[in-house]
Amino acid sequence: MRLHNGFEVPVPPAWMRWLPAGWVALVVVLEFALPTQWAVSFLLIALPAIAAYTIGPALVAAITVFAIVLEAVLAATHEHMWEDHHVAAYIATALVGTLATALAAHRRRQERHLVHANSVAEALMRTLLRPVPHQVGHVLAAALYRPAEAGTMVGGDLFDIHATKQGERALIGDVRGKGLQAVRTVAAILGSFREAAYDVGNLLDVAARMERRMAREAEEIADDELFVTAALVEYDPLAHRVTIINHGHIEPVLISRGDVRALTGPPALPLGLGILTSDRPAAYTHRFTRGDVLLLVTDGLVEARDDTGTFYPLLDRLRHQFAGQLATGPAEVVDFLNTDLPRHSHAFHDDVAILAIAPHGQL
Repeated sequence: MRLHNGFEVPVPPAWMRWLPAGWVALVVVLEFALPTQWAVSFLLIALPAIAAYTIGPALVAAITVFAIVLEAVLAATHEHMWEDHHVAAYIATALVGTLATALAAHRRRQERHLVHANSVAEALMRTLLRPVPHQVGHVLAAALYRPAEAGTMVGGDLFDIHATKQGERALIGDVRGKGLQAVRTVAAILGSFREAAYDVGNLLDVAARMERRMAREAEEIADDELFVTAALVEYDPLAHRVTIINHGHIEPVLISRGDVRALTGPPALPLGLGILTSDRPAAYTHRFTRGDVLLLVTDGLVEARDDTGTFYPLLDRLRHQFAGQLATGPAEVVDFLNTDLPRHSHAFHDDVAILAIAPHGQL
């Protein structure tokens, strides 16, 4: 990657950057190595076009001049410098160089345009996915976002947490699709949660408002298949318990004094698909006390594959790391996953979002 206005731009692979120099070296070697006097210098006509894929227009123009001069020098060694077919080669190289210079200029303009579009989208995502504070109300918290598109924050996963009068309310979700097309839906679902989380109603009322917002979003963008898998969590510090509503999402994971288990409960359809059933989502509760960490993740984590196609074994890896520990913290869990996941999978094809919370005062 290289930086342009503070944002990363993909750099061509090394072999492509060195190809123009390699092409020149090949021509020179062939010119003097072949037993017969072939017009090998004619291969230099392609040099400007090769260079246009990796460098800017000014350098392409300079390489065009260099190619013509080198063609003339090689022709002069055989006293053919001003023969008709060599002059034609000089003219062809100049024409190719002119087109290659225009191509390089167009590529640079496209790069700047893409960087600008990406910077705007990334700024939007950073505004939407606000940094999670170390402490939120009565809980400690830590979060991680790893987009599928390398070098950008743009993606379709989301998380948030707020301290309200009803307790600390958290959300993690995964929009159908990824990249720029998912940003609008991320904005809609986060906006709905941030407004509904402070209402006096229970967690089911929050989920209902988000369901209605997703229905409106689907109508506005004319997408009947739009949905968001989501898990909603509410922590009651007086009762020492969490209430969970799972809308087709991966089950939350509880790390409790070395024990690791998924908190399963009655499932519900993803947000946006509630119209398909008359059943209302059901909430379920679990005890959540000092020494516990609740982990929320998206499917980009558990579906990350290694070189053999094996999925990331989340529960097994957590058990291996935290077995026997009486207490750990959200930051330790997130840091472990951020380090361990790349060891398992070297390429990510889906966004990864992680949110971990723990009762305040446990450490």
